Amino acid sequence: MVFKKRNSECVVYISPYNIEPNPYQPRKSFDYDSLYSLSESIKNNGVLQPLIVRDTGNGSYELISGERRLRASKIAGLTLVPCLIKNVEIKDSALFAILENLQRQNLNFFEEAESLCRLISDFGFTQSQIGKKLGKSQSSLSNKMRLLKIPSVLRKRIIDNSLTERHARALIKIDDIDTMDKTLDYIINNNLNVSQTEKYIDSVLNSYTHVSNKPKLRMLTDVRLFINSITQAVNTMTDAGINADLNRKEDENSIIFTVTIEKSKKVYNSVS
Repeated sequence: MVFKKRNSECVVYISPYNIEPNPYQPRKSFDYDSLYSLSESIKNNGVLQPLIVRDTGNGSYELISGERRLRASKIAGLTLVPCLIKNVEIKDSALFAILENLQRQNLNFFEEAESLCRLISDFGFTQSQIGKKLGKSQSSLSNKMRLLKIPSVLRKRIIDNSLTERHARALIKIDDIDTMDKTLDYIINNNLNVSQTEKYIDSVLNSYTHVSNKPKLRMLTDVRLFINSITQAVNTMTDAGINADLNRKEDENSIIFTVTIEKSKKVYNSVS
């Protein structure tokens, strides 16, 4: 371990392999190309900003902030990295890591929401306390955390397809997960912008009817599919040499089909 003064602070040089990642690091994905570029810069110029760590004893340390620099330093093959040691508890370490990423806007909006929830669930922070630290209102924090209503598998698709937080906010209006999944497919496949997404989701929600207080999606296209299936079935029988006939009657409330099939010189009638 090497010590070096930087202004009034003591910079300590530590092996990057003695530094464990912060378990509360909110950032989940790191772009390899970006890390490789940073590692090349570190090879040429060194680590310009020290990592911040806390001493966990027995020559081991836990990272508080600077995970990109730590990863890039390992890629660059550094044996020592500059660090500032902070005497903080795990609760403060987690808070520092999360707040630093939030303030630097290094997180996507789902990672932000997950981080806020962890501060509340794991450490008992209130939305008011977090809001004061971040300079955000409680309502904005609540809206952010509501994004977690979207299942994790759908969150990944939203991020992978570069959809925005406003796309996600529109999606959480849908309670049914299957419908949310199909709606997301439509948004991605048709490359809908935010305004188009909001209008499409409104049309999806307007197509709901309520039967026994359970939402059921009513789609005219499905009815047409059933009608086409009946017609196709009769045509298939006719093509196979079976004497079959289809009659259709329609009034304001219903569509009535009468299918007549001749078999072994006998006639069977079916009405549906």
